[in-house]
Amino acid sequence: MGVVDKITDELDDLHAYETSPGMAAVALDLAKAIAGTDAPTAKAVAARELRSIMADLRKLAPAESKGDAVDDIAEQRAKRRAAAREQSASG
Repeated sequence: MGVVDKITDELDDLHAYETSPGMAAVALDLAKAIAGTDAPTAKAVAARELRSIMADLRKLAPAESKGDAVDDIAEQRAKRRAAAREQSASG
């Protein structure tokens, strides 16, 4: 898997095309530039810019709605409340 594929996958994971389509397009172009050259200086310049853009895109990415500890606690609390309501309604 090359740099273009990896950047494409990360852009998809970050929902970058929805949150910042212009930056996502530039990131993909930079990845293609890195893959398309053998000149070390050109690769280094493109990689530095790509790293900066990807860092910005990661900051702009929407927060995941599932999977962290706070979400787990909230889900457990909702289940307990539903069970308590069900028990009080039947009793």
